This record gives sequence, structure tokens and C-alpha cells, in this order.
Amino acid sequence: MSTNAAMLAEIPVFSLLDDSERATLAGLLEQESFAAGTAIYQPGDAGDCLYVVRSGRVTVTVEDNMGEEITLADNEAGDVFGEISLLDGGPRTARAEASEPTEALRLDRDSLLELVNSHPHAAIDLLTVVGRRLRATDELLRTHVSRNANVEAAERLTLGGRVADRVAAFGGSWTFIILFGVVLIAWLLVNSVLVLRHPFDPYPYIFLNLILSMLAAVQAPVIMMSQNRQAAKDRLKSDLDYEVNLKAELEVANLHRKVDRIHEVLEEHWAERCREKALGDNPRKPNNNY
Repeated sequence: MSTNAAMLAEIPVFSLLDDSERATLAGLLEQESFAAGTAIYQPGDAGDCLYVVRSGRVTVTVEDNMGEEITLADNEAGDVFGEISLLDGGPRTARAEASEPTEALRLDRDSLLELVNSHPHAAIDLLTVVGRRLRATDELLRTHVSRNANVEAAERLTLGGRVADRVAAFGGSWTFIILFGVVLIAWLLVNSVLVLRHPFDPYPYIFLNLILSMLAAVQAPVIMMSQNRQAAKDRLKSDLDYEVNLKAELEVANLHRKVDRIHEVLEEHWAERCREKALGDNPRKPNNNY
């Protein structure tokens, strides 16, 4: 078994092929090389071949209804991409780009037909595996919009944002209020009652006022930073809600189109049935007028 045939045995999309089918397929593959950043194909290109990554990395992306780029897969050695357009003959619906210098094995449509003619059972094996990948991709696209705003905000959180949130949370808690009150009372008692002869901060407590001013000067901007973070999180939540609502509207519109199509088919079916019934109830009389 050649090197290509041995590699094909470890590729999921060809996993159901037997040894003879993989040997035939290996003889039909052509090797191509792509530099980093090269677009292997774009949406709308003719889907006349699939690729098997031999070395390097290829990123496959698609744009959703919001114009946002979704990464479908980061294909590494042994992965297959571009097989959907090859099978149905339609145009490409995604973009494939070499993320790094890549060597790939190319299988065009004519070679695939030659494989199927030589091994008819291979077509069923390929369709079975491709069907599984289609289900996984469909699930990815359906769940992409529904994202957790808390997770999204946490991923964008910087070290300064975390410190600001911690300080604001502590400064607005009962723990801080009670601790601050205890410190103030102790300060006043020490400088007014216990050490009347030698207070380190006598009335009117200038040193205490200095500390309070410094604390307020530091705490105020930190609290404002935390408020800005909360405002940004609210905006993110609004954006995610909008995307979910838009996705729901598009899904509902799609369902309406499907229901309308089903309704049209049923109307055509029942109209045909009614015509057949009318012809059955009123058979054409023979013409006896010679």
C-alpha cells in the first residue's frame, strides 16, 4: 500500500472504504502546495475538487447572516475539506485559506466518478460519512448566535477590569461599610479619649481627613471604571439579544417559506385528485352520431 493509501486509512471521510478502494483513490490524487495566506478557494468558486491536507494548516470560514466570520474548521494533516461542493457540483459556500505553508492532495470530480465507477459501494460509504459532517456543521450554525453574555464579557476582561470589579464589589459591600466604621470609631477614640495627652492625630483629625481624601480619590475612578465595564457588558448583551432575535426572524421566515411550499404542493395534489375524480364520475360518452 502506498504512502497516500496508508494516510487515507486514517482519514474519517474515507474510513468506510476498503483497502482496494483506498488504493484506487490514492492513485487518483494530485499533490499541490500553497503558501501561507493563500486563498485556496472563495465562496462562489466552482466546486470541482476536494483536498486532503498532507502537511500544514488550512482554515475554512463562512459568513453568517450578520456578516460575521465563523470558523468552521482548522484542518491539519489528514483532514479533508471542500468535499460538499465536489459531491453536489454546486459553487463553494465557504472560504479556505492556508494558515501556514501547506501541502495537500487534490481529488477532482472526474477522478471521483472514476472511483465510483470502479467501486460503486464507495459512493455509499462517502455519502454516509459526509452526512455526519453535514449534521455537525448544521448544529454549529444553528447554535452559533446563542452565546452567553457573561462568558463573552469574561473573555474580553483585562487585568485592570478584574481589579476594578473587585475593588468596586468590596467598596459597595457591608463588609467594607462595617470595617470602615470600626476603623473610624477606633481612630476617634484613640485620638480623643485614650491618648489625650499625646494624640498622634489631634482634633480636627487632619491626618484622618488626608487619608479619607486619598481613599476617595482612588476609589471614585475605580468605581467609574467598573460602571463603564457594566455598561459595556449591557451593550454586549443587547447585541447578542439582537442577533438572537434576527436569527429567530430568519428561521421563522424560512419556516413560512417551507409551509407555503408544502401548501402549494398539497393544493396541486388535491387539484389533481379532484380532476381524476371528476373524470371518474363523468366518463366520456361515446359519440354514436355517424
